Amino acid sequence: MTTEIIPEKSVVMVTGGSGLVGSAIKDYVTANPNENEEWVFLSSKDGDLRDRKATEAIFEKYKPTHVIHLAAKVGGLFANMAQKVEFYRENTLINDNIMELCRITKVKKLVSMLSTCIFPDKTTYPIDETMLHNGPPHPSNEGYAYAKRLIDTMNRAYAEEYGCNFTSIIPTNIYGPHDNFSIQNGHVIPGLIHKCYIAKKNGTPFTIWGSGKPLRQFIYSLDLAELTVWVMREYHSPDPITLSVGEEEEVSIKDVALAVAKAMNFEGEIIFDTEKADGQFKKTASNKKLRSYRPDYMFTGIEEGVQKAVDWFLENYETCRK
Repeated sequence: MTTEIIPEKSVVMVTGGSGLVGSAIKDYVTANPNENEEWVFLSSKDGDLRDRKATEAIFEKYKPTHVIHLAAKVGGLFANMAQKVEFYRENTLINDNIMELCRITKVKKLVSMLSTCIFPDKTTYPIDETMLHNGPPHPSNEGYAYAKRLIDTMNRAYAEEYGCNFTSIIPTNIYGPHDNFSIQNGHVIPGLIHKCYIAKKNGTPFTIWGSGKPLRQFIYSLDLAELTVWVMREYHSPDPITLSVGEEEEVSIKDVALAVAKAMNFEGEIIFDTEKADGQFKKTASNKKLRSYRPDYMFTGIEEGVQKAVDWFLENYETCRK
């Protein structure tokens, strides 16, 4: 008589589970369920991750076997410049609580999210995972950047000292459903979507700040979700991995703006306000490491992704963050 071995059920806990990436992971695992995985998506209502006791209570309640750590104190340029102490301290407290409790409770895998904005300010392009600590970050967000960089340092330290399976992912510019569509504080694509919506509604020109020439790599949130789940299941190294479209898929802000106008069926005038600063011309990241593992992965094209983001924004205009 053969005894069937029933695989142990994994409990995957996602911190920051109600944001842009957390919502995308939820959509992805709902559409692609794995019967041996139970998913828990935390929001700030579940407890304050800066507080050790509150974090202990969350781990005790859900008993995760795997953690995807997305929660962070984040903000735009001006918030980062004005509150370097808070951005450093709060992120360091959150990350320390999550990492140490993953060690204590013997979590099998921890995947934390970093960002391309924590790379050295003075660097050569394309940037890759090995260059993270090769110089100071831009002074404007150094509090946030150093707190995030320490995740990478500690992933390796926990692996060496305790044998923990901790790693990190580095996405490029993310966009998609559940984004923050604020014109003042949102990122490029959601800001342009909201701006174009208002221009269409009011019959005014769609004005883009700057020349539209800078180049960026954008990753659709559902693609990032799928790759993050793959990292959790399959990628086992403490060294970070960049999750991004390739260098050849960089697009100009102008092309993005035109894609937004097309998706919104905007037929009015489009103006590039060159009085406004452009920011950095390019911040190219290499995805060679990802391609060595996933050579055939097909990313969502910018036009298709923007269309999906616009459709979601229009359907959820009343309730979305803006």
